[in-house]
Amino acid sequence: MPNVIGVLLVIAQVGSGSIPAVDVTAADIQNTLETAPEVAPGIIDTPIRTLDVGDYDVSVAIVSRGPAEGVVAGTTHNEVTEVYTILEGSGTMVTGGRLIDPRPRGSADAPRRPGTSGPSVSGSGMEGAAVRQVGEGDMIIIPAGTPHYFSDIPESLVYTIVRIDPGGG
Repeated sequence: MPNVIGVLLVIAQVGSGSIPAVDVTAADIQNTLETAPEVAPGIIDTPIRTLDVGDYDVSVAIVSRGPAEGVVAGTTHNEVTEVYTILEGSGTMVTGGRLIDPRPRGSADAPRRPGTSGPSVSGSGMEGAAVRQVGEGDMIIIPAGTPHYFSDIPESLVYTIVRIDPGGG
């Protein structure tokens, strides 16, 4: 009888259709950071893992930014929510408000790549935004449609981004 119950439990679990969990270890993050090429002078944004969880994708990337001072910009991701976790360094984070002179970023015809920020809009600045210092251990949740950027990075900044993309699944 115990064998029958065990078989029934296995069958129930197989039929549940759950999606396996995915680990992103500290070693994964460090290895990616050490081997990632720069995408622009002083900036590395490299996907580590992307998981299709049905109706959306969840991805993890690592970003390394060199020093920056007095940046005036802003970007909004139309569909993707981002969660930043600061691993090293500090900076001035600007979020919210509205973009000044918004314009689409990238080509509307370009195929969507998993693990990226999706359709986005950039601006020449932001009005009505919140400005604050962020540093090691801080997490910042940036909902889709929320303008954001780093205005100052004194030395360097390394952070992970978890991207939740409803257009990816």
